[in-house]
Amino acid sequence: MRTDILRKTALTAITITATAGGIAGPALAAHAAPTDKPAAQTERKPGGERQLKVDYEAQPNFYYCGPAATRNALSVLDKDIDVDDMAKRMGTTEAGTNSINDITPVLNKEAGKGDVYRTVEIKTGKADTKQTDKLRADIVRTVDNGRAIVANIAGTATDTDGGTHSFEGGHYIAVTGYQDNGNTVTIADSANPATASYEMDIDTLADWIATRGYSH
Repeated sequence: MRTDILRKTALTAITITATAGGIAGPALAAHAAPTDKPAAQTERKPGGERQLKVDYEAQPNFYYCGPAATRNALSVLDKDIDVDDMAKRMGTTEAGTNSINDITPVLNKEAGKGDVYRTVEIKTGKADTKQTDKLRADIVRTVDNGRAIVANIAGTATDTDGGTHSFEGGHYIAVTGYQDNGNTVTIADSANPATASYEMDIDTLADWIATRGYSH
């Protein structure tokens, strides 16, 4: 596996393993109609927890994970975004969206809040403690400011319920909330409506992002 952050993120070779429902091919998951939405709560709760309200939509095809993750992230700002227009600006093709660096400018334009989004790269093959701590702090601060994060991930990761999510060719997700002061995060995943939302340990997420990056 290449460790270049500009690696292509095509999903053609991936397997999506649903938390409860077996295995679905990427094309089926990409074209399925949205069903359940990620948990939507806007209040700050005791115990270091906050969830943003997401208007979830699944990606319309197998290569739109970048635009779809960005669209889901922007939905917490009550933005109704044209994913086709965003895809053009990101340079998305059937090979996917090249890099998180192509997504940050679009987030800034569509958020309409100036250059509030910044790119952070985790160039190593595995996140170290410093990188994980920064990711946690960035997620907490961004969500507390009412915005969601977009992350470019690759490989296989397991959520807190034991569900496996495999994207060997790369994928984009939105991070829309946190619990336990950021030690657990909530993910909105456009790939499969059956697993539209799940929670993941911050260490697992950091390693999932490793070799790539995120916009916060």
